[in-house]
Amino acid sequence: MSHQGVVAACSDAVTMIDRSVRLARRNVDTLFVSLLLPLLMMALFVYVFGGAINTGTEYVNYVVPGILLLTTGYGAASTAMVVADDMHNGMIDRLRSLPIHSFAVLTGHVVASVARNATSTAIVVLASLAMGFRPVGGVLDWLAAIGLLLLYVVALSWLAAALGVIARSVESASTLSFFMLFLPYLSSAFVRPESMPSWLRPVSEHQPITPVIETVRSLLIGTPMANNGWTALAWCCGLLLFSFVLATSLYRRHNNR
Repeated sequence: MSHQGVVAACSDAVTMIDRSVRLARRNVDTLFVSLLLPLLMMALFVYVFGGAINTGTEYVNYVVPGILLLTTGYGAASTAMVVADDMHNGMIDRLRSLPIHSFAVLTGHVVASVARNATSTAIVVLASLAMGFRPVGGVLDWLAAIGLLLLYVVALSWLAAALGVIARSVESASTLSFFMLFLPYLSSAFVRPESMPSWLRPVSEHQPITPVIETVRSLLIGTPMANNGWTALAWCCGLLLFSFVLATSLYRRHNNR
C-alpha cells in the first residue's frame, strides 16, 4: 500500500472510530448496563457468596481479577450487537458505495469497545478498593496487568466483531456472544479449580481465561506466577490474530456479495 493509501486508511479509521464512540455515548442503556452489571456481580460474590468460599486469602482480593475479565466479556458482547446492527440496518450498504477501506468500520467498533471497557474496568477497580481490595503490586506490576488486560480486550473485541458480521440479527449476535459471558464462570475467576468436580477441573485449568486471570492475580496480589504469564500472553496473541483475520475476512466476503 502506498503512502497516500496508508494515510487514507488511517483517516477512514479515525472517522469510523469517532462515529463508534459517539454511538456508544448515545446508547445510554447499553453503556449503563455494561458499567452496572459487573459492579452488581462483584457485590454479589463479595458480600453474599464470599463468606462461604474458601480460597486461602481474602475473597475480595481473589475475586477482583475474575470480575475484571467478566467486565470485558460484557463490553465485547455489546460490540457484537452493534456490529450486527450495522450489518442489517443498511449502514454497510451505504458505506459500500463510498471510497472507504473495509477494515475501518470494524476498527472503529473495536476501538470504541476498548474505550468502553477501559472506563468500566476503571470503575470496577475503584469500587473494589472501596469494598476492601488491597493489591500489593507495584507500578510495573500494574502496568503489566493493564497491558495484558488491554491485549485481552482487543482480542475479544475483534472476535465479537466477527460474530457481529455473521449474526443474522442483533438478537442472534447477543446469543452468539453468550459464551464470552459464560466462560469466566468455568475458570478460576470465582473458585479454585481444585474445588471443582474431577471432570470439570481440566476444563477450568486449560481454558484461555484461567491463565489470564491467574497472571493478573499474581501481578496484583502476589500469588505464584508459574508459567501462567507466558501461557496468557500466547493465548491472547493467538486469539487476537485469529479474531482479526476472521473478522476482516468475513467482512470482505460480505461486501463482495
